[in-house]
Amino acid sequence: MFKLNPLSKLIFLSILIAIGFLNIVLSCALYDNWLPLIDVAIFLVAPLPNALAQSLSSAYEADFLSDSHQEIPIKEFFKFMTGFLVISGIIFPIILFHCHLITHWSLILSVAGGFIIYLSIVLFIVGFKEEPDEYDF
Repeated sequence: MFKLNPLSKLIFLSILIAIGFLNIVLSCALYDNWLPLIDVAIFLVAPLPNALAQSLSSAYEADFLSDSHQEIPIKEFFKFMTGFLVISGIIFPIILFHCHLITHWSLILSVAGGFIIYLSIVLFIVGFKEEPDEYDF
């Protein structure tokens, strides 16, 4: 497949994350309630446990006699925490809406902005992952 220039990847991701932050700030500013801004912190912290699990799996040396499909329990816990934080980022504006602290338009903007922010972080991790060359000569 073709490879994109790293600068064009970075520009695309910066535009994407700016749109996500714009949605969340608009959900706060347009409706004069700054509680959905907490959602940004949740979505920024969400990929950290997954990154720790990735670094743990790359540093882990499996024994030749052990089953290679066995997962490390702490790695599974980090994956669980990533899922928990992503779901918390989605549920938090819904809870605020259910308690009548934000409007439904603020809910929609906040959830959409959170998805866009998390998507841009995941795309950054996937797009700039160092993969070894297929052919070693």
